[in-house]
Amino acid sequence: MNTVFYISAAVAILSTAMVISRLNAIHALLYMIVSLLAVAMIFFVMGAPFIAALEVIVYAGAIMVLFVFAMMMLNLGQEAVERERNWLSPASWAGPVTLVAVLFAEFIWIVSRTGGSLPGGGGLGPKQVGIALLGQYLVGVELASMLLLAGLVGAYHIGRRMPRTGEENEASRAGISIKQ
Repeated sequence: MNTVFYISAAVAILSTAMVISRLNAIHALLYMIVSLLAVAMIFFVMGAPFIAALEVIVYAGAIMVLFVFAMMMLNLGQEAVERERNWLSPASWAGPVTLVAVLFAEFIWIVSRTGGSLPGGGGLGPKQVGIALLGQYLVGVELASMLLLAGLVGAYHIGRRMPRTGEENEASRAGISIKQ
């Protein structure tokens, strides 16, 4: 199991480095999802399948949804659609798909060798996770939630469009106040 752990850790480090070094946001997002999947694999190998599932569902899934919402809020127009088509070429998927294939092969190997039992012993259930998060780490969880809320509000204010002069005049005629 040490080999699987080290391969997953190497994939996580490599994909995280690619997140930092990519100039295109789409490419960075793809590598970030691979990094989160690698961390989930590490949790699974260490005997925490519940945390691994949470990692995939909450982080990899939620980050994708938030990124899509951010792109929708920015509403960059037809020019951005063309740019995205160029970014999402098959060549841009080669790196993330290769790294995910390595992680998937590791997962299949673990399941076939252990017969579906958990590597690393017992396991961590939802009750233990809830007690830990809402027990001694309650302040940290609440601070993280406030930080995420602040990031969402900040993204909204940065991403909203300023009304043009014509839009402002039409809105004032309709009795709608547009204040910035």
